[in-house]
Amino acid sequence: MSSSTGTRRLTAKGRATRDRIVAAAAALMYDQGVAGTSTEDILEAAQVASPSQLYHYFGDKKSLVQAVIEYQTEHVLGFQRSLLRRLDSFEALEAWRDAVIRTQVARDCQGGCPIGSLAAELSDVDQQARAQLAAGYDQWEDAIRDGLRSMQERGELEQDADPGHLALALLTALQGGLLMTQTRRDTVALETVLNAMIDRIRCHAVGQ
Repeated sequence: MSSSTGTRRLTAKGRATRDRIVAAAAALMYDQGVAGTSTEDILEAAQVASPSQLYHYFGDKKSLVQAVIEYQTEHVLGFQRSLLRRLDSFEALEAWRDAVIRTQVARDCQGGCPIGSLAAELSDVDQQARAQLAAGYDQWEDAIRDGLRSMQERGELEQDADPGHLALALLTALQGGLLMTQTRRDTVALETVLNAMIDRIRCHAVGQ
């Protein structure tokens, strides 16, 4: 059954149990990878009594992984949603940059991007997961593009600027910066690349 369809059919108690399993699986897979996370690990972390209870909600591990991708996409975009909805000025871009950097500092620069970590592990081995992760990135890119398009419509960005191209470049820079942060255990590369991309967008500001 699909994640959304199955959730609609559950009782409140069943939904709570399912959500607890997904949250536990997401945390474990973020820390130790999908391949490194066993069913037993998930059962223990979610405080679920038996494998049959887990398989009541998810037919197999692949279905659970799909739910984890959905969960992590919502988690990442949900955290940024209030900023992404207002990502329509240079001040807003800078506030978003600062929020991203603060999050990495709070994590001691560990873990990287929850979506990116899943993409690195799954994209070459699970085509359904790859498509789902690509759709999550599309949502992220669309939110950035919409903000830049609003700036363009207000006459703050030149008409020859390409909001789609700039949004994709900014998101790609962010993903690379997060990987460097995870590897180096500092935010220098992340700050550098985000500042460079905001400066690149600023080159299209009317009056520059």
